[in-house]
Amino acid sequence: MDQTGDVFCQIVSGDLEAAVVTRTDELVAFLDHRPVFKGHVLIAPVEHVDTMLELPPTLMAPLLTLAQRVARAQQQVLGAQGSFVAMNNVVSQSVPHLHLHVVPRRRGDGLRGFFWPRTRYGDGEARQLADDLAAALP
Repeated sequence: MDQTGDVFCQIVSGDLEAAVVTRTDELVAFLDHRPVFKGHVLIAPVEHVDTMLELPPTLMAPLLTLAQRVARAQQQVLGAQGSFVAMNNVVSQSVPHLHLHVVPRRRGDGLRGFFWPRTRYGDGEARQLADDLAAALP
């Protein structure tokens, strides 16, 4: 994949300015330039990774650990009562570089969540699907 148009790779390389919160050898955390709420942070691997399916297992714990640290900082600095943590993979992924959103939340902040369509399982369908998914796990 040609990554020259990947804005997160450009942020990592220093070719594109961003409000960086922190950076390690593995990850970079920076403010979203179009935040849901002020203090909305994106965390991305320094090395290009398209989606969660390609994320090396060695980065999983550091990614969530940094998200936890950011959420705590949002509570301290912004008075956030909680956080919304999310990652899109391909569908609704606006930048083709894995990134985790850590959005500060407060009760009554106006974010109503997502209105996903809901469905129901038929008799035995849930158990069969759970078994099929378990069998397909690597």
